[in-house]
Amino acid sequence: MPAPNLKGALLALLSFGIYASHDAVVKALGGTYTAFQIVFFSVVLAFPLAVLLALSEGRNIRLRPRNPGLMAIRCAAVVTSALCAFYSFTVLPLAQTYALLFTMPLFITLLAMPVLGERVGARRLAAVAVGFCGVLVVLRPGQVDLGPGHLSALASAGAAAVNSVITRRISAQESRATMLIFPMLAQFGATAVALPFVYVPVAGADLVLMGLVAAGAFLGMLAMITAFRFAEALVVAPMHYSQILWAVFYGYVFFHETPHTLTFLGAAIIIGSGLYILLREGRPSVSATRPVSHATPAPAPPAPPVAEPPRNDQAP
Repeated sequence: MPAPNLKGALLALLSFGIYASHDAVVKALGGTYTAFQIVFFSVVLAFPLAVLLALSEGRNIRLRPRNPGLMAIRCAAVVTSALCAFYSFTVLPLAQTYALLFTMPLFITLLAMPVLGERVGARRLAAVAVGFCGVLVVLRPGQVDLGPGHLSALASAGAAAVNSVITRRISAQESRATMLIFPMLAQFGATAVALPFVYVPVAGADLVLMGLVAAGAFLGMLAMITAFRFAEALVVAPMHYSQILWAVFYGYVFFHETPHTLTFLGAAIIIGSGLYILLREGRPSVSATRPVSHATPAPAPPAPPVAEPPRNDQAP
């Protein structure tokens, strides 16, 4: 593997390791606080860092979106994805939640047709079908009582896919500040409305943990941006699936979780179908657009700045 690709892959592994640690902290906090409160405080604590990052654009900073309709849809998708993911982490085992969140590339493939005008052939549609069969293996209908947490994880993956596809479509037209700050404001507004009904006084130690959630999301994002500057998407994107290893480790050590064998089998099916879709999208003869499985645009000239890549269960 060429040195830049190796460096990008290692940075991606670091990024997803940070994100997995972030999610484990969310799960720990979920025993006391609702997803609305955790998201609210994480956004408030991360906002100064986001402003500093936006100000780094200097004269290129532009806050008014050029695509207000699509930006509004993207903001709604970010809010939905974050809340649903945080809720799922608090009520489901980590490994099971990740297995369901890994369906995001499947949703993206389906959305790529109407939103990006991409042609999706029979092989990729078959891979999507196989991936959703993997979802059934993870859920084990009839053997396990399905609850809101399972639906929330799938809803988070679907909303993250909407966010990713819209980001792919408008990122070259919008400034990084616009792409970053508007979703954070949307999360702040949505959770602030709900906060009076769910608020629980925050202990000092828990406030530190919420600060770690905010810092983890920010540092993970920076590591991912840097990874894509060094390496190709086909090298970086598969590192996403390393999170299942972190999920097993954190789940076992901190939450006494032992994933069911069918969870691993279903996750393997979902990951395999996602990797197949990613590889098919990366072939010029298959798609005229860039790969959208992780919807991460390549670095662009200084004006307009490119938005940071979205994540499946977190706001940008």
